[in-house]
Amino acid sequence: MKALTYHGRHDIRYGDVPDPAVTSPTDAVVQVTAAGICGSDLHIYRGNPFSPELGYTPGHECVGVVVDTGGQVTRFRPGDRVLVPASVGCTQCRSCAAGFTARCERATSSTELCYGVSPQRPGSQAQSLAVPYADVNLVHLPEGISDEAAVVLTDNAPTAWYGCRRARIRPGETVLVIGLGPVGLMAAQSAFAMGAARVLGADLVAERRAFAATLGVEPVEGEDARTAIRDMTGGRGPDAVVEAVGSDATIQLALKAVRQAGRVSVVGVSQSKAFPFHMGLAQVKELEFAIGLCSVHYELPPLIALARAGRINPEVVVSHRFPLSEGPAAYKLFADRSDGVRKILLDPTR
Repeated sequence: MKALTYHGRHDIRYGDVPDPAVTSPTDAVVQVTAAGICGSDLHIYRGNPFSPELGYTPGHECVGVVVDTGGQVTRFRPGDRVLVPASVGCTQCRSCAAGFTARCERATSSTELCYGVSPQRPGSQAQSLAVPYADVNLVHLPEGISDEAAVVLTDNAPTAWYGCRRARIRPGETVLVIGLGPVGLMAAQSAFAMGAARVLGADLVAERRAFAATLGVEPVEGEDARTAIRDMTGGRGPDAVVEAVGSDATIQLALKAVRQAGRVSVVGVSQSKAFPFHMGLAQVKELEFAIGLCSVHYELPPLIALARAGRINPEVVVSHRFPLSEGPAAYKLFADRSDGVRKILLDPTR
């Protein structure tokens, strides 16, 4: 089959890879109808991968149709339209049984917990994908949810909801979202759904700030974001901050901008091994700080309900669509943040 493969910094290729197959009675194979490029895929593209191997297929966001199942798969059959959650659980440990797949107690390495970050679990930017423990690691897609919305629901929307949930957003509060990519835009929608009265949005790209404004976000303008945030909140600071970038600078901004006794929730993927956390600042401000990786299975049920009810609109995040064969160009566009790009979908059927 055709797929994208990673071969080093800025080197994504389109070509042939082995077809996935059912190798265990609990497996399924899904024909991919739409796959996403995630912001965390850009870490790999920019030469900061999560494993040292080369030649594997990246990607952990997709929707598709079941084409084959093992003999012990009971909840799905060929022809079912499904969403593939980005996080992968063993389904058998206590954490996975409760939906917390990112905390899987049986995983021997973090690369087992997500598609497309090593050869160990080939990714979704391909014509087909093998899914282990399919009865739990697949989700039936209800009528009325588009492929565009479904791809956002595989990772970006659950990560945003998780970040807002851990920020403990309360009705009437002011929330700051740092980073207005797909996760940040979904964090803004999630904050409003949780009752936030105001959502401020900070991003270096003017086009992203302008688009966020169409969703009701108040963009943070000017070169000095911290001063602008203070002015926008009457000198107090936001009640909660959701950080959706993962850089040292943006995490520092979150810690400094939040109000006294405020809450900071970091969901941007950070690869920093020496973040200069200012313990004195956190202690004096009496801050709550949360950071972690989303377990998609746990966060997904309320998001599907909200999407079906029109309370959130995941597909509005999608800005560009490419055939899978143009994946290398799509990666470059996303990395350059040009042409108003927000979220790119790859279509393996074209």
